[in-house]
Amino acid sequence: MAMTLVKKTADYCIYKRGDDRFAVENAHRKPVNGDEKVAILLQEGLIEAPKVKAPEPEPEAEETEAAAEGDAAEDAPAADDNA
Repeated sequence: MAMTLVKKTADYCIYKRGDDRFAVENAHRKPVNGDEKVAILLQEGLIEAPKVKAPEPEPEAEETEAAAEGDAAEDAPAADDNA
C-alpha cells in the first residue's frame, strides 16, 4: 500500500495511506498512535472531532408513575356485584 507524504515537520511526518486514513511517524521514524496521533491530526486540521450528542431528556418520574398506575387499574378484573 503506497503512502503519500502530507506534511513533514521537525517532530513528525504525516502520511495519507491508500485507504484514505492517516499514518503519523515521529522524528525517529517510529509510528505514533492513540491519543497523541489524534491530537496531531486535529492540530493540523486533517480530521474533525466528533460532535457530542446532547443527552435525551428523561421523562419525569410523576408521568411514568401515573402511567403505571393507570395501566394497573385497567388490567385489574372488574368486580361482580351479582355474587
